[in-house]
Amino acid sequence: QVQLVESGGGLAQPGGSLRLSCAASGIIFGIYHMGWYRQAPGKERELVALITSGGGTNYADSVKGRFTISRDNAKSTVYLQMNSLKPEDTAVYYCNAARDTLNYWGQGTQVTVSS
Repeated sequence: QVQLVESGGGLAQPGGSLRLSCAASGIIFGIYHMGWYRQAPGKERELVALITSGGGTNYADSVKGRFTISRDNAKSTVYLQMNSLKPEDTAVYYCNAARDTLNYWGQGTQVTVSS
């Protein structure tokens, strides 16, 4: 059974930082592309950051220079370091694993940025 479990969400002040983690099980982690998506109320789910099985990265323009995605294949875990947080970063953040026709999602973790 495939499981993706996010952690690290919570409340941060504008300008603050959070680090999200996503631990995967039931997959050969190293051959999957891993991504972080987010969804705010009334909005569509959007890609925040992607890291490929080869280590290449892509970021949404809105987070470029502030967020960093990384992976530790030995721990089957992907991370999202979130710095210089803004209120518009408030959303539920979801971990995604993808390869060919396979696609898996975590349960989501709430991130709230407010003073």
